[in-house]
Amino acid sequence: MTLIHTKYLLEQAQKSGYAIPAFNIHNLESVHCVLDTAKEMDSPVILAGTPSTYQYAGTPELVALVEAAAKDRGMQVALHLDHHTSFEDIEYKVKAGIRSAMVDGSHAPFEENIEITRKVVALCHRYGASVEAELGQLVGQEDDLIIDSVDEPYTDPVQAFDFANRTGIDSLAIAIGTAHGLYKETPKLDFERLRDIASRVSIPLVLHGASGVPSDDVSRCVSMGICKVNVATELKIAYADTLKAVFEDDPTVNDPRVYNIEAKKAMARVIRQKIDICGSAGRI
Repeated sequence: MTLIHTKYLLEQAQKSGYAIPAFNIHNLESVHCVLDTAKEMDSPVILAGTPSTYQYAGTPELVALVEAAAKDRGMQVALHLDHHTSFEDIEYKVKAGIRSAMVDGSHAPFEENIEITRKVVALCHRYGASVEAELGQLVGQEDDLIIDSVDEPYTDPVQAFDFANRTGIDSLAIAIGTAHGLYKETPKLDFERLRDIASRVSIPLVLHGASGVPSDDVSRCVSMGICKVNVATELKIAYADTLKAVFEDDPTVNDPRVYNIEAKKAMARVIRQKIDICGSAGRI
């Protein structure tokens, strides 16, 4: 089995002061590109997919693809459930071999979020799978996740401590001013809130919505206790924009083995940059 849970990866990152980059993948090209670049840089990596990604690719097919690609490269890889909300869906995918799940109950009231999360933790831990949960909400869009506005956009540090202790989660995604998708202006991160949360919560912390956040800000977050950095939109844009340019340059091209070459190179540049920002190169 080449698919692993994320608990050990994140604890090692926490101990040594770096972060694990988590890239949202959507197809064969993105899987290959993330794994090849991570192997080239000797970086641990997490492949993540939202519910719509698994629906698009098919859970058994995606599990088989990632397992085969990782085995062929001599790698152990974490395939992660990103922003999943359905207990039954998580159960199905964990039984299919996935060993890392994010249950997103952040839309629910605090006590309900705890109950949702505890149920998923009990399930996943029986199968040796790690669990990430979220407290506070990010606005914006990531695949099928669309949030226009929220009542509690930031994570409360006191609640974060209580939430982590009462749920038994392995990592906690926090809201400190990032958002999903593209930013209309440079985000202003609440570093003091991050410092407060990190001083209270002992488990690894996760930063969602890192696409478009200035590199120095992400690096600062990592230095202050962020152990996992999620990247989705930047990867999709690099791939799509380059692909469009290829077709504009040569409208006659029709071979995916040809027109994907430059698009994969564009994704690889983003992946290298994020690995450098996370400080995860050479950590295998």
